[in-house]
Amino acid sequence: MPVFRLPDEHIFPPPRLAEDNGLLAVGGDLSEPRLLLAYSMGIFPWYAEGDPILWWSPDPRLVLSPDELRISRSLKQTINKNLFTITLDTAFEEVIVNCAAIHRTHAGSTWITDDMMEAYIGLHRAGYAHSAEAWSGKKLAGGLYGVSLGAAFFGESMFTKISNASKVTFISLVHQLVQWNFTLIDCQMTTPHLLHLGAREIPRIQFLEMLKSALLKPSKKGKWMFENP
Repeated sequence: MPVFRLPDEHIFPPPRLAEDNGLLAVGGDLSEPRLLLAYSMGIFPWYAEGDPILWWSPDPRLVLSPDELRISRSLKQTINKNLFTITLDTAFEEVIVNCAAIHRTHAGSTWITDDMMEAYIGLHRAGYAHSAEAWSGKKLAGGLYGVSLGAAFFGESMFTKISNASKVTFISLVHQLVQWNFTLIDCQMTTPHLLHLGAREIPRIQFLEMLKSALLKPSKKGKWMFENP
């Protein structure tokens, strides 16, 4: 399949036209309307510093149904120790900066470029992007961020400074998403960590059907806070 060059108009080709590796299109911008359209179509940006913006829709797709979360016995023991205080939307900018720093440390570069950070901070201020944080005392121990549309949460990145901090953060967020009747967590790329937590690979066509159903529900915009069951 060809890789499409995006016009100035906020449109995307159908995800089914992506290459075997998931690459669909190149170019465009990271404006709020284009990003929201991309996520609503099962497309996300991912590119390295110095490269043009690349847009992806992988097949298969890694997803987690919130009610299928699996927690190991050892992780349950860690959670029960109450080592961390977990919050929502308390330190979005700090979370995304730490996610970018972790990727730079491990790979020498990062796909969370300055432009990406600016774009997702903008989505956060508009009420579409959210973070979850783990605190050890007053220090940020780990966290994650992603985008929310309808009853779907699109996970973008996570980081940890203290062992298991990001896992505990993710589990706490998933429990809250269950209470809010979210039906889909898009994990995008397959990792052993997410597979152990219950995520599974599904064909893109099935993912798009799940996404279509999730988008029928109203988006939970604005600042998120944990709510009691």
